[in-house]
Amino acid sequence: MSITILPAPVSPSSLSPIHYTLDMIRDEVRQLVEKGIVSRHQPIYTICQYIHPREWVCVECELERCDYLLRDQIADLIPAEEWDSD
Repeated sequence: MSITILPAPVSPSSLSPIHYTLDMIRDEVRQLVEKGIVSRHQPIYTICQYIHPREWVCVECELERCDYLLRDQIADLIPAEEWDSD
């Protein structure tokens, strides 16, 4: 069993922001989709409503670094779910 350790929250006085990886972003977006808060067919920029503006800058930079456009669909960001056959 492996344990995933997420970075500690950054205090307002800290100079270095949290570095968001694409996997971290995908996990957060997947949770929003599973909860029904956003749809897979909405543009990626829709998720900015659910991320603090200070953190959104880091998320946006990582998405751009990975060649995602904010107008791309959320479905492009999160891979299709795999279902086990019944």
